[in-house]
Amino acid sequence: MKHALPVTREADFAAWYQSVITEADLAEESGVRGCMVIRPWGYGIWERIQRLLDDRIKATGHENCYFPLFIPLSYFEKEAEHVEGFAKEMAVVTHHRLVADGKGGLVPDPEAKLEEPLVVRPTSETVIGTAFSRWVQSWRDLPVLINQWANVVRWEMRTRMFLRTSEFLWQEGHTAHASADEAREETLKILELYRSFSEDCLAVHVIAGEKPENERFPGAVATYSIEAMMQDGKALQAGTSHFLGTNFAKAQNIRFQNANGELELANTTSWGVSTRMIGGVIMVHGDDDGLRVPPKIAPWQVVIVPMLRDKPEDEEVVAYCRELQAALAGQSALGEPVRALLDLKPAKAANKRWGWVKKGAPILVEVGPRDAAGGNVSVLRRDRLYREDGKLDSAILPRDGFVGDVGATLEAIQTALHDQSVEKLRARITPVDDWAGVEAHFAEGVVNPGWVDVRWVRPTGAELDQVVERLKALKLTIRNAPTAQTGHDEGPCVFTGRPSVERILIGRAY
Repeated sequence: MKHALPVTREADFAAWYQSVITEADLAEESGVRGCMVIRPWGYGIWERIQRLLDDRIKATGHENCYFPLFIPLSYFEKEAEHVEGFAKEMAVVTHHRLVADGKGGLVPDPEAKLEEPLVVRPTSETVIGTAFSRWVQSWRDLPVLINQWANVVRWEMRTRMFLRTSEFLWQEGHTAHASADEAREETLKILELYRSFSEDCLAVHVIAGEKPENERFPGAVATYSIEAMMQDGKALQAGTSHFLGTNFAKAQNIRFQNANGELELANTTSWGVSTRMIGGVIMVHGDDDGLRVPPKIAPWQVVIVPMLRDKPEDEEVVAYCRELQAALAGQSALGEPVRALLDLKPAKAANKRWGWVKKGAPILVEVGPRDAAGGNVSVLRRDRLYREDGKLDSAILPRDGFVGDVGATLEAIQTALHDQSVEKLRARITPVDDWAGVEAHFAEGVVNPGWVDVRWVRPTGAELDQVVERLKALKLTIRNAPTAQTGHDEGPCVFTGRPSVERILIGRAY
């Protein structure tokens, strides 16, 4: 069967991923290494993610604000572990003016050197912590619950669009609390918010859990993540929530007078998701014809393509399509009005059809003169593009029936994509009881091994370093210890042989 993309997932998954981004008009190179131009369809998906997630964040009591892109270097130096964790990725501004070099070029003006270098925001714990130290004086000022939507810069050496770029878009939440228990509760509340958002809106099944000590956010006491499995079996860390304890409060002097008049350090948290989620949507839902966008995050849920032939009846077809668009806009699906687009661009209908197939619009409606005359529409569902015989699964339906059922159809597509994600992830997590089993599972030549689920004793320090080195030899990492574990799973740790305390997931990752 011939597909819309020039390369299949099976032939070359990495090339397929890049092909989806290009053919679906999601993003393109910018001329700056590691930075991308996000095109309207890709940015439209991000806007949907932003809107839906922002509503959920605000529903939990958080308020949006904004902090500067530039952060004084001294702010980072106050928290040694934090600056060490980001030092290799920091972009630094040292001058505020350029001058001609006499050779037709420009160079930094030696007389315009900044007194203190400014770091281009890699994350905002330090600058927001400094603000918290001003805002928080009494226990009555707590909790502080804020969020910002922003761009950040981390100078990546190996980049891949959406997954790992030098500049990316995200939201970062930051909170301060009177006690460690409150801060931990906040951390886990946001972890659950991310998990449910991924499941409900992205239709991406994820595993929520705690990261091991070596994978913690620099300066954090505990880091939690949601982990998604891509179609090639690799893991994608799709969101993180960090309990920072009093580490940043101590460095940034976030102190408050408690009800007894005593000074205490606040406990803080931070958490975020980014445009990396779009990369996850591509690699979880995409097929060999392009992207499949879950209806909740699709900029346009229904795209109407008139089959025009440069004949007088074209006007009747366009008028019919406009009426269809208006009728769809009056329907609701997944809690919102249906988003329907009438594509009147001057291009061949077949080219427009395959263009929208590659973009992954959930429903594609084609209307020709016969459809308009008969009160019908020709409908393609992007979640099930082909029949068993390999032909396009295009159904001719009465217009009014299609309009009346469109909400239920979009809900069915959302559910179907989520169910497929659940099935694929669960099918590729394999329980393994010993290290030999881990080595065999990820042996050279094994295709798409997925993840393994193993017992461990939660080692720390040098003992954990040894575990990390053993995993690194197989290009593996610990993804997380799922929070959904019930009871103690008796048995030896696969690394130490000592009685285990929990189970963890291990796999290769992006």
